[in-house]
Amino acid sequence: MPLQIILNLIIAIMWMFLSESYQFTSFLTGFIIGALLLYLLQRFIPDAFYLSYVWKIIKLLFLFAKELVLSNVEIVKWVYKRGRDYNPGIFAMPTDLRTNWEITMLTSLISLTPGTLSVAISDDNNMIYIHAMDIDDKEEAILAIKDTFEKAIMEVTR
Repeated sequence: MPLQIILNLIIAIMWMFLSESYQFTSFLTGFIIGALLLYLLQRFIPDAFYLSYVWKIIKLLFLFAKELVLSNVEIVKWVYKRGRDYNPGIFAMPTDLRTNWEITMLTSLISLTPGTLSVAISDDNNMIYIHAMDIDDKEEAILAIKDTFEKAIMEVTR
C-alpha cells in the first residue's frame, strides 16, 4: 500500500511538470489520473488497491460518528428521565481481533462512545471487559459491538 501511495504522488507531480501548471488543480488532476492508472494496473501490483482501504477508513469514521451521536442521545434521555431505573454492569466480550493495534482501536472506540467504557483486557487478548451504563441483555450488547466496531476494524486491517 505505501508503494501505491508513492507511485500515485509521483504520477501527480509528473503530471504537473508535463502540463507546466503548478496549481493545486493540476496536482489533483494528476492524482486522479494516477489513481485510475493504479486501479487499471492493479493486477501487476502485489497489494490490494489502496483507495479501497481509504474508503473503509472513511466508513469506520462515519460509523463512529453515527454511534457517537446515537449514544449521546441515549445519555441525554437517561439524564432527563424521571425514574432512573437503568442497570449498569460489567460484561466480558470475546474478541476476534488479534493484533495490539486492532484491540487498542476497538477499546478506544468503545471508551469514546458515551455510556460504555473499556475496563480491562485479558492477558491472552481474547476478552475485553466493558462497563456499560445500561445493560439489559449482555448478549445483545456483545453482538452490537461485534457487528459494528469489530467488523469495521477487521475490514480496515485485513
